[in-house]
Order: sequence, then C-alpha cells, then structure tokens
Amino acid sequence: MLVAFSVAPSGTGRADGSVHDAVAAAVRIVRESGLPYRTTSMFTEIEGEWDEVFDVVKRATEAVLPFGSRVSLVLKADIRPGRTGEIDGKIERLEAAIESIREPDGDAAQ
Repeated sequence: MLVAFSVAPSGTGRADGSVHDAVAAAVRIVRESGLPYRTTSMFTEIEGEWDEVFDVVKRATEAVLPFGSRVSLVLKADIRPGRTGEIDGKIERLEAAIESIREPDGDAAQ
C-alpha cells in the first residue's frame, strides 16, 4: 500500500505561520521507520503493509501534537494487494508512458 500524507499543526502562535519544525519531527519518524518513503514540498509518501504504514502515520501525527493546539492530517491511499515497489514503480511507468507518447505526425515527443 502507498499512503501520501500531510500533517501540520495549527494554533502554533508563530507570527510567520511556519510549521517546518513540526513537519521535521514527523518526517524524522518516517525516516526512522525503515519503510520506503519520499518527501516532497507538500506530502510524504510511504509504502508498506497496512498496519506498519498506519503505525508510522500515527506516530508522525503524535510527533506534531506538541507544536500547536490542534493537528491537521490529510491522507490519500493506494491499496493494491500483492504489489510492492510501487513508490518507484508508478513513477517509472509514468515516465515510460510520457516517453512513448506520439505526436500527431507519428514522431515520438521530444
């Protein structure tokens, strides 16, 4: 299973509204989990079995709790039993599809 999630505090009291310290605490939990992951500017994707992924998401959320009066958690899951390596496999298939797109004149896109 792949899960993309974003967790952030609100009510931090910071004038600049920054949440990077809280997000860093959550990402540290993900990194220490040993599960395959990818962090981007908006989400962290993590891959594994249901229980292990949601355990990491729960602990990452708990790591953010001290940084504000409440926490927002956004999740998106791709549940595909029997598949592994999808965190990279999906991207590889997408890139291959982009490369194979043909222009109307029959030539491959440049």
